Amino acid sequence: MLEGSILQQLKLAHQNTSNPLNLGVYYKNTLVALCHALEDFILESESEPLMVTAFQRGKWYLQEAERYSELADKSQQVIIMAAPDAGFETHPTSQKDNVALVNLAEQDPVAQEWHLMILSPHYTAMVLCQELSESDYGALGQPQEDLERKFYGFWTFEPELVRETVEIAIAHLQTYNPSLAADLTSRVASMSQEFGSQQEGLIAVVSRVIDYLQTCHKNLHQPQEADNYHSFQDLDDNILSNEMQAFLRMAQILDHSDTLNPMAATEVSALGEAMGQLLDLPAWQIKRLRLSGLLHRLGSITKIANKPDKQSPAQEKALQEQDDLPKASLLRIMPQLQAIAEILTHQSEAWDGSGKPSGLSYDNIPLESRILRLLADFQQKVIQHSQNPTIDYNPLSQALDECQAAVGQIYDPKLVEALGLLVMGMQQGMSIQAYQPKIASGIWLMET
Repeated sequence: MLEGSILQQLKLAHQNTSNPLNLGVYYKNTLVALCHALEDFILESESEPLMVTAFQRGKWYLQEAERYSELADKSQQVIIMAAPDAGFETHPTSQKDNVALVNLAEQDPVAQEWHLMILSPHYTAMVLCQELSESDYGALGQPQEDLERKFYGFWTFEPELVRETVEIAIAHLQTYNPSLAADLTSRVASMSQEFGSQQEGLIAVVSRVIDYLQTCHKNLHQPQEADNYHSFQDLDDNILSNEMQAFLRMAQILDHSDTLNPMAATEVSALGEAMGQLLDLPAWQIKRLRLSGLLHRLGSITKIANKPDKQSPAQEKALQEQDDLPKASLLRIMPQLQAIAEILTHQSEAWDGSGKPSGLSYDNIPLESRILRLLADFQQKVIQHSQNPTIDYNPLSQALDECQAAVGQIYDPKLVEALGLLVMGMQQGMSIQAYQPKIASGIWLMET
């Protein structure tokens, strides 16, 4: 990683914290789709964001300059960092009052980075990457096809992380343009009162990201297209991995927004894995349970919020399905998640048939849905009792008692019995490790 780069500074700041960066490798074709999806939502957002970008060289900015003119019209300020090329400063977009060009020195490590930072009180998103060096490519050397170029980094919707990165970028701009850096510092500070409130249109953004990535995937699979790429399968996997990442990142934001229970997804996922092993389920089903646990809060989403006037095909499809599939319909826009969507759709069913959405009962409820309902409720009860503990009774026992009281009505009796064994083990010192998955390599979660 390049010394002094924005990515390296952010990585060092999180190296020994509870929130280390989750970095991965991305191909250029994937990054183009991601950036376009995240940028285009600005055109539909009511927030006027601050945009900070790094294009490596001016020629890459020139390829995007026309679309950036429209984005600038919807933004407070657009900062474009790049090593200058011919035409870089004379393009009409560069002449807009709220567009600032920063000519990076050739030796500046940021000139090797590709960044997109979108910051507003209600919509934040970021892509932060730097290109692999020639030695990183190994024996095969740098690719001949531009879209096969590789970048190391990550992307996210996390508001605080985006703001932290913007502040690092502003500090980097200080040596080039102190007055611009001061202005940006003031703009970021003015957002502080509202910053971090409910993120605007997160569901719509995710569906747009999936749609753009799926279009990229279809283009890759055009006749004879595969023959043009040396790393076709890697390109294919990278696109699918990022579709998966979009849902995981969305679930992560939903968790973080719940200040009373910010670890719900990871803890339910870990409990699901432990329950699967206790029930001696096959490995593919345990993996499915783990992924369902990570995404289980997405099952409560019933509509795409802040519906734009113009919808992508993916958004339209999700909207059309809502009447018939009131739960987890968003997941159905990704074919590889059909099984997970089915599990989440039925996680509110009850053992006696009194649940929703279909009134299924007994073994007609998918096993994973029954397990997920029990474990999600149990985890929530544990958190509630942990916040108001009694002297003689621990939260695990209290939560288990409440689940046992609903046996035969809400919960499958055999699963509650298995939960009792898990609780007994935890009370005797058995540790169930709840940990965040490596989101940047999410493809493994779909390999069942």
